Amino acid sequence: MVYQNSTSQLRIFRRLLPALLLGIVTLFCASCAEEQAPTKVDLTKRVSNDVLMQISDTDQLNFGIGSMITPKEGYSYYRQLITYVAEKLNKPVKIIDRGNYDEVNALLEHEQLDVAFVCGGPYVEGKDVFGLQLLALPEMSHGPIYYSYLIVPANSPARELNDLRDKVFAFTDPKSNSGKIVPTYWLAQMEETPDSFFSKHIYTYAHDASIQAVVDKLVDGAAVDSLIWEYLNSKNPEIGVKTRIIKRSEAFGIPPLVIRPGLPEAMRKQLRDIILTMHEDPEGKKILDGMLIKRFVPGKDSAYDSIREMRNFVARRNKGDSP
Repeated sequence: MVYQNSTSQLRIFRRLLPALLLGIVTLFCASCAEEQAPTKVDLTKRVSNDVLMQISDTDQLNFGIGSMITPKEGYSYYRQLITYVAEKLNKPVKIIDRGNYDEVNALLEHEQLDVAFVCGGPYVEGKDVFGLQLLALPEMSHGPIYYSYLIVPANSPARELNDLRDKVFAFTDPKSNSGKIVPTYWLAQMEETPDSFFSKHIYTYAHDASIQAVVDKLVDGAAVDSLIWEYLNSKNPEIGVKTRIIKRSEAFGIPPLVIRPGLPEAMRKQLRDIILTMHEDPEGKKILDGMLIKRFVPGKDSAYDSIREMRNFVARRNKGDSP
């Protein structure tokens, strides 16, 4: 009897042994992960704005880009473009990456960034507040313009903005034109605000992140930059299969390349000449082709007046004034 029980116990132990071993390995790996978490390498070597504002290097050009306007799939092309500019200038160029437009504008205002890619909204604010200046505009196949796309999951029943009432919505950045100003303007025309209209709204701080949130159905809708939606869809047609555009804005002046006020005129001219002639150089054209840009062209501040009008309309509505 004792032998039979021992045999039974041994059989049970053998059956449980693989599971026990798996549990031990899992616990061991978990403790390793806690003791030595993987290091996430940031190639841009971010430092705080306060530290940057204490650094002064007149021999270096500080070039700003950010995840708000740069999809991960296209980030390498922006780096190639900046490297191209550095080689043409024969001058060291530091890439400064920031996660929101407030930080980018703060660095431009305090002369810690010399040139940067920004959205139309931050450009308008920077121009009006501290004299931010246009350097050039990327021209796409349809010109130096873009749109705000209101997107939903492909199988969503929503057909218009009003169908997203009491739903979860993704904005990009508080200062983004296509990702915040435009949809807020649409709501203001309906005498609504994001707080009164949506059950919940979030900021993703990247257009590709907003698109992915819709693809994964983490949100019921989002407002995104048409350029980034089109770029991602060209690289991965699944974007067009899993999302649906239910509203397109009017055309706006495209997100520009800007320079800080006070940048020496000689440097401004050099930069402008390099950027505006990139498409004539085989190396430069290859980079632009990868970004789906035909060329860079001069720009006028008046191209962004419609953004100013929307901002003013929303501000008056928020104050309870008639438009």
